Amino acid sequence: MSLVVEQDGAVLTVIFNRPDKHNAMTFDMYERLAEACEHADSDDGIRAMVLRGAGRQAFVSGTDITQFREFETGEDGIEYERRIAEVLTRLEDVTVPTVAVIHGYCVGAGLAIAAVCDLRVAGTSARFGVPIARTLGNCLSMNSYSLLVQHLGPARAMDMLLRAKMVTGGDAKTAGFVHELCGDDDLDRTANAVVGTVLRHAPLSMWAAKQAIARLRRAALPDGDDIVRKVFGSEDFHHAVAVFGSKQQVRWSGR
Repeated sequence: MSLVVEQDGAVLTVIFNRPDKHNAMTFDMYERLAEACEHADSDDGIRAMVLRGAGRQAFVSGTDITQFREFETGEDGIEYERRIAEVLTRLEDVTVPTVAVIHGYCVGAGLAIAAVCDLRVAGTSARFGVPIARTLGNCLSMNSYSLLVQHLGPARAMDMLLRAKMVTGGDAKTAGFVHELCGDDDLDRTANAVVGTVLRHAPLSMWAAKQAIARLRRAALPDGDDIVRKVFGSEDFHHAVAVFGSKQQVRWSGR
């Protein structure tokens, strides 16, 4: 099973379970993540939701590149980014606190998933980034750009995106993106302590804080379909997808 959902008492845990692919997301995994959010909200006994990747190499390393090989036009990119935004919004709106527990790579869509979680606990192996400027030449939705700017600030987000820069766990902690940083061997213990804290707190107070902060961010979101259409419909993107994983170097044309 590529996405595993487990319940232990008041805690629902979602495990991205493709360790051989660094837990890269398939379209089916996105759908199952949305279903897990429905599960969390439909069971009054659930008081917290934890998200983590299988193995120690990655939280989520982005969307599986093979999912893009059927894309033909920019409209395919718009539909993809719209669905991802819907799933991220659904996760952001889960009524109980959500905690991302991060080993290794937290990249692209994985970074966006971690960003909509309420709290982030990371091991020192964690690496954060959106390296699309050197890999596929695609772009994000306006919703995902907004998440990066909210959590990292415009300057750090721009640096990460233009230089395809990977950020260490320490840098992410300094930026305020990571709330608790610890040795990888202490990650489970630290995450359990964070979850234990929110389990003791007032559910409605925490829900109100989650909703207020999410609504403030989303209230100013402009439309970005023209950006997505141009980039996902470009020659550069389709060429990069076609040669991804080979030794062929992408020669960017800007078209």
